[in-house]
Parts: sequence; structure tokens; C-alpha cells
Amino acid sequence: MRLLSQGERRTLSGYTFYLGKREAGAPRLGLLVTRRHAARAVERNRIKRFVREAFRMEQEALGPLDVLVRPPYGVRPSAQALAGLRALFSRLK
Repeated sequence: MRLLSQGERRTLSGYTFYLGKREAGAPRLGLLVTRRHAARAVERNRIKRFVREAFRMEQEALGPLDVLVRPPYGVRPSAQALAGLRALFSRLK
């Protein structure tokens, strides 16, 4: 909740990122996926796994950063979308 009210907000390719810098430590990820993203829980969980995987692949380059991600409505996980999301995470540095 702190990131929603006080974090820096960036919108890239439909994804909204709320960022908060910290002094030290590993980057942390938060997800905001609602029923508007997908009505079925199975689909929402698939979107969350997809975002977590992209974050996992790029986390070493992020440094001590808190990131809250809200994907665009209608996003569907795919290999191309994963590559695009990885590129977005690398631009957050």
C-alpha cells in the first residue's frame, strides 16, 4: 500500500509500475491483478506467474528496489510478452 500512495509511478507499454527505492537488499515484487484482468482465478494466477518469471530473470540488475506491478487489462502470457516484460524491467534501473 505504501508504494501506491508514495511510490514513483511509471507507465510503460500499458504496465503500471510503482517504485520505491531502499538502502540495501534484494529487489522485492508486488502484484496487483484483479478480476478486471481476468474473471477466472486460474487466468489471474497465470498472469502472476508470468510477471514473477520476468522479474526473476531481471532481478539481479534492479538493485534494492520495491516494485509493484499492475499489468494492462487483457494481457495474455506468451513468450513474446515475457520478452517484452523483461525489457520493461530492465528499463526500470
